[in-house]
Amino acid sequence: MTDKQINDQDASFVDTARQRAIEAYDNARGGVADAGRKAAGTLSEAPLIALAGVAAAGALIAALLPRTKVETEAFRPTVRRVRKTAKAAIDAARETGSGRLSELGITREKGEDTIRSLFEGVADAAKASGKAAVDAAKNQR
Repeated sequence: MTDKQINDQDASFVDTARQRAIEAYDNARGGVADAGRKAAGTLSEAPLIALAGVAAAGALIAALLPRTKVETEAFRPTVRRVRKTAKAAIDAARETGSGRLSELGITREKGEDTIRSLFEGVADAAKASGKAAVDAAKNQR
């Protein structure tokens, strides 16, 4: 091989590599543009979903960041008030639910008896089914 042939091969290789790089760049640029258009389309079609996604991402970031002493002191009264309100709501729901169940005659003891009876019935049915299967197998011999 001559030096001219080697230089032609090198030039050809460089041109091919350059062409591939240009194509890769164009494809990447097109892909980014498509992604941007899709994101814009999604945003215009479902802005509330996008807003919820952004809010969720913000909440996640906020949850991962450590709380400062100033934040703790600033939010302490609000947190106490929210906890107190939530506890009152849970207690009210529990009392109302228990009262309604009592009005209907549903008690803890009746519930336990019903569940026990259900399990006994299922166990009896399983035993009877098993016995019938064994009997059928014996009769087939």
